[in-house]
Amino acid sequence: MCGIVGYIGNRDSQLILLEGLKKLEYRGYDSAGVAVQTDEGLHIRKAKGKVCELESRLADFPLIGSAGIGHTRWATHGKPSDTNSHPHVDNEKKISVVHNGIIENHMQLKEELEQLGHHFVSETDTEVISHLIAHYYTDNLIQAVQQAAARIHGAYAIVVLSEHEPDKLIAARLASPLIIGVGEGENFIGSDIPAILEYTRNVYVLEDGEMAVLSRENIELMTLEGNFITKQMLHIDWDILMAEKNGYDHFMLKEIEEQPRAYRDTIRGRIDEESHSITLPDMMMSPELVRKIQHIHIVACGTAYHAALVGKSIIERLTRIPVEVDVASEYRYRQPIIQEHTLVIAVSQSGETADTLAAIREAKLSGARVLAITNVVGSSVAREADHRLMTWAGPEIAVASTKAYTSQLIAFYLLALYIGQSIGSMDLAARSNLLAQIKELPDQVQNMLAQLTQMDQIAQQIASYNDLYFIGRGLDYMVAMEASLKLKEISYIHSEAYPAGELKHGSLALIEDGTPVIALATQEVVLEKTISNIREVKARGAYVIAVAFEGNTELAKAADEVIYVPRTDALLAPAIAVIPMQLLAYFAALARGNDVDKPRNLAKSVTVE
Repeated sequence: MCGIVGYIGNRDSQLILLEGLKKLEYRGYDSAGVAVQTDEGLHIRKAKGKVCELESRLADFPLIGSAGIGHTRWATHGKPSDTNSHPHVDNEKKISVVHNGIIENHMQLKEELEQLGHHFVSETDTEVISHLIAHYYTDNLIQAVQQAAARIHGAYAIVVLSEHEPDKLIAARLASPLIIGVGEGENFIGSDIPAILEYTRNVYVLEDGEMAVLSRENIELMTLEGNFITKQMLHIDWDILMAEKNGYDHFMLKEIEEQPRAYRDTIRGRIDEESHSITLPDMMMSPELVRKIQHIHIVACGTAYHAALVGKSIIERLTRIPVEVDVASEYRYRQPIIQEHTLVIAVSQSGETADTLAAIREAKLSGARVLAITNVVGSSVAREADHRLMTWAGPEIAVASTKAYTSQLIAFYLLALYIGQSIGSMDLAARSNLLAQIKELPDQVQNMLAQLTQMDQIAQQIASYNDLYFIGRGLDYMVAMEASLKLKEISYIHSEAYPAGELKHGSLALIEDGTPVIALATQEVVLEKTISNIREVKARGAYVIAVAFEGNTELAKAADEVIYVPRTDALLAPAIAVIPMQLLAYFAALARGNDVDKPRNLAKSVTVE
């Protein structure tokens, strides 16, 4: 989940590398470094900490050259330090490598190379790659990279810059994302589009087992075996401002406030107004194929897993098809029962989540069809799936996911309705009513975002607490799980989510005088029971903040404070009720002085197991 950038051309590579690394800090930010081919040879600068630390070091000791590679790290092997930072080099310091992924057999390779006289200075798995390339290098860097890649087991995206052949960059990919940016008299490499969007909108996406050789004027694409290939060039339409803060203090707040636009974009073109039906041509799943589905498995991680739980409930209620949800890291190890007509849905914002990729590969080996719900066109999950349902949230930079999560909810609503209309489980009136309310969601969220003061005030109240609990029933419990994750990951307040009906089975023991409890209460069918649960925690001293639909006066009698949200169908409540919870987490993190966009120990895209 590290960030990689590379440049070769006629401009100052140091500046381009630094700007690219700043765009990629969401992929990791415990250390950063660059290697630049200068007139005096290959030189490296590295620094523990965020990219700004590296920038300060380069301001004092600049590297002048027009070819270079850079890296921002999220540690997997070896603690964050200058020494463990990338790029890594061989003993002669002639070959430099940046790497995203994990080399599973690095200890075996390290022992072998040490016996041959190689000396290692870091604790990383990546350093093995630079030494391995040096071991195979005679007079052909491309062949040396290919030979080294053949020995490596695991996941990698690597870029190589060598003093031996300073007029080229070599990139290779296996199970970690890498794109090639095409310029005029210059070319670029990045882990993700924002790194190079300022300079070019034309890219090649490397697939597993492919490599690229870049010079100033040329790009050669080939397999790791050396067979030349041709690929379709993609043109990226993203507005560059979408990948920047655009005047906001934090990416997270910007992305929270982008949700109405993300809702509209994900809905746009997918509702036929005349027939009141769902049309998903980009998914390429015909009604005939849908009618064969007998079981659905959903695999996801983190926030996407919480969206999947909502998706399960919605699909089952609207279609009556049984749905299982698994944490992707557990799925393949439990030997899931995959039958002939099982559909596996993989949910991933980045489309590069390693555990989710492993899960869908296991599913495909067992004969399942795979549908990807993802935010990134051309990502690994999107490419490996049989069907794709894109969420048009745009780039999400903050580590704590907001607009990607709610766009996934919208995608699940559309998918459930499409399956329902394909198999005839919903009548036209019911479908039309739900579609009408889905189309109202963007405006409802927009109106909510105009009223931030209450959430800021509540956040100030809870910021001094070390423990907080969320409760809810049904879909409210699923929202509570996401709300708890948001709060703990950026405010560092310990929080847990519990089914409200389970309080008497142990959780009540945690409640004492003043304990904050946030009760989600949008599900009318269980509202009376939820109110009873609120009274249970109140009787034990809890300070209760409820979340309810506008017009609900009963909650005000039971809770200490109520956050009112626009009224919608109970099935759509998660897409409304989660918004104030995202804001609560944001303001609580601010009140505690935390780095909102880059919470400790976390990174945006988890591309290793």
